[in-house]
Amino acid sequence: MNPVVSRPERRPPGRALPVFPWDTLADARSRAAAHPDGLVDLTVGTPVDPVAPVIREALAADAAEPGYPTTVGTPALRQAAVGALARRYGVTALTTDAVLPAIGTKELIAGLPAQLGLGPGHTVVVPEVAYPTYEVGALLAGATVVRADSLTQLGPSAPTLLYLSSPSNPSGKVLGVDHLRKVVGWARERGVIVASDECYLGLVWEGEAPSILDPRVCEGDHTGLLALHSLSKTSNLASYRAGFVAGDAALVAELLAVRKHSGLMMPLPVQSAMAAALTDDAHEAEQRERYRARRTRLRPAVEAAGFRIDHSEAGLYLWATRDEPGRDTVDWFAERGVLVAPGEFYGPAGARHVRIALTATDATVDEAVRRLA
Repeated sequence: MNPVVSRPERRPPGRALPVFPWDTLADARSRAAAHPDGLVDLTVGTPVDPVAPVIREALAADAAEPGYPTTVGTPALRQAAVGALARRYGVTALTTDAVLPAIGTKELIAGLPAQLGLGPGHTVVVPEVAYPTYEVGALLAGATVVRADSLTQLGPSAPTLLYLSSPSNPSGKVLGVDHLRKVVGWARERGVIVASDECYLGLVWEGEAPSILDPRVCEGDHTGLLALHSLSKTSNLASYRAGFVAGDAALVAELLAVRKHSGLMMPLPVQSAMAAALTDDAHEAEQRERYRARRTRLRPAVEAAGFRIDHSEAGLYLWATRDEPGRDTVDWFAERGVLVAPGEFYGPAGARHVRIALTATDATVDEAVRRLA
């Protein structure tokens, strides 16, 4: 009888990941739902407004196509992305071979470190308060995660990948041109890839928010830079899973090679819908004004209830605190039938804040304002 050959113990990747944060809100959700007038959910930034007709018509026009789509995306989609970044954010020197669609930006972020060849021994820098998937993607690749908001915190180190988030999820903080220029210069001196999450770039309420690909930031040279974009927020396409990455053509080619082998293809009807959304600015402006109106009503109500709003000059959230543990604030809101997200979901530095979403219907926002009063 042949002896059994030994093998390493299997290590399911999920064991290395943090607890899925939203699962920890079950008790607060139950308390808020027990309110006599029902639950007002201001946690997740999921769209509630309808998809614009021009987008739905484009989706339907290709609904009968039976063949496989391409991973690289249609020429129309990639050209629409180049045009939208130029019109909306002043990005220059971008070519269609430097654009790649993604099946939602969360998928892209979760796989980005591994698809760029990172693994054990590599370091990924994420903001101190950050979208959790930056960390998750690094951990899935086996890389080390460091939280830092300033270059001085990193000292002489040379990480492989550095994430920026401007406007930030969750805080709405915006990084200016000078800050971004400094990061780009620092990264290029060390050969660091910069991935800038710009999913909220179209939702600025105060001042301006430049892209990492803005010529004032990078002088038209996209080497080492990746800008991550989503149509979930500005075009209400969360259910379509419509995102893309743009920037350094060589890095985009690396991602394309991996994603082709992995079968990461955006459905063709969604590609057509996405091209329509990127070509039409009117629906995007209309949606932005809906969110502006909700913010104008909700922010004063939160402040009048005794909270301070930090940052929040852009994006779909109010980053609120009254200088107490965030879970205590969650409980205070839950007693009034309102559910908000604890800031600790986004890192230890957010432990005394809560994130309040503007992605609720007008009637729901009005009800939240009434309860806070």
